[in-house]
Amino acid sequence: MGERKGTNKYYPPDFNPEKHGSLNRYHNSHPLRERARKLSQGILIIRFEMPYNIWCDGCKNHIGMGVRYNAEKKKVGNYYTTPIYRFRMKCHLCVNYIEMQTDPANCDYVIVSGAQRKEERWDMEDNEQVLTTEHEKKQKLETDAMFRLEHGEADRSTLKKALPTLSHIQEAQSAWKDDFALNSMLRKRFREKKKAMQEEEERDQALQAKASLAIPLVPETEDDRKLAALLKFHTLDSYEDKQKLKRTEIISRSWFSSTPGPRAGSSKAGSVLKKLAQNRRCAPVGSPITVEDLGIMRRRSREALESLRLAAETPKPGEPWVPEGNTQDRPASPPDCSPETAETPRSRGPPGQAGKRQDRPRSPPGPSQEAATSRDTPHPGTLSSSLVADYSDSESE
Repeated sequence: MGERKGTNKYYPPDFNPEKHGSLNRYHNSHPLRERARKLSQGILIIRFEMPYNIWCDGCKNHIGMGVRYNAEKKKVGNYYTTPIYRFRMKCHLCVNYIEMQTDPANCDYVIVSGAQRKEERWDMEDNEQVLTTEHEKKQKLETDAMFRLEHGEADRSTLKKALPTLSHIQEAQSAWKDDFALNSMLRKRFREKKKAMQEEEERDQALQAKASLAIPLVPETEDDRKLAALLKFHTLDSYEDKQKLKRTEIISRSWFSSTPGPRAGSSKAGSVLKKLAQNRRCAPVGSPITVEDLGIMRRRSREALESLRLAAETPKPGEPWVPEGNTQDRPASPPDCSPETAETPRSRGPPGQAGKRQDRPRSPPGPSQEAATSRDTPHPGTLSSSLVADYSDSESE
């Protein structure tokens, strides 16, 4: 500080070192400038730092230890040869003034006015700290031999009690004596810890990328490992149950797909086949399924029709011959009936019912008649629309 001021001094032309001596005398000013404005009253402005925590009496606010103020310092007395100084400063939060002074007897500061101390003190004797010897005790040790002997015995007993603790402290200090070995051990431990942290960070990043997580992961503990070892992730159904459920779904599924096909013809054929399957389910179990039940009719060829007609006109042995012109009394046989089914009516009942029988001729039951009956009366399981198969090129039965 002095060098900075010394290098920047300006000496005016009328400055005389023999007359003025220094620049301060030349300017009639004190070296401390404004800090020495009350020096005539014995007051010097200094920078004071708060020694402990206090409560201001003016604003009731807390002022922490270490807060600095511009305080007025003056001497108010002596403790033996040690001067006692008093400091007066203004609170930075209000207009209240705080006064404190030194206490050389207790090596402390005492609040005179304007504030209250936040009590954080303890007894040095209870805290097993080294106590300072008072002035009266020093004089007594110098003059009284018996008191000095008793005091020495008390000091030796205190030393014996504190000897194990002191030896333990010395061993701990000797263990830390080799600075190079301690530094090497510390750096090695730090490298191992850093490597483990890097591996853990890589594992966390891989897990976050796999699970698409954007949250930070906390380090795992031993309790987490035990809990994770107790958990088992498995499905509720076994493999056999899954297979049974899959087979049941396949069996209960419809044979015909419900989705429309690319063409109209295939969709119509699929709908007809579906209806045929439904009719087949509705049909009784005991009755056999015939071609007529499925709605399929066989178309006879011309040669087959001519042969059937000739067979119908030719009389069988034992039956009266009916000429061609008298065809009214002869029952008409269907064109697609077989020769066995096309027979003339017979009177098998009593005489009174003969005329009725002749009026209503019947033919014995046969497969062709059943087909004709099925064509006349629709089967409850058949469809309104039937399929026609053309067998014109095939041989007649």
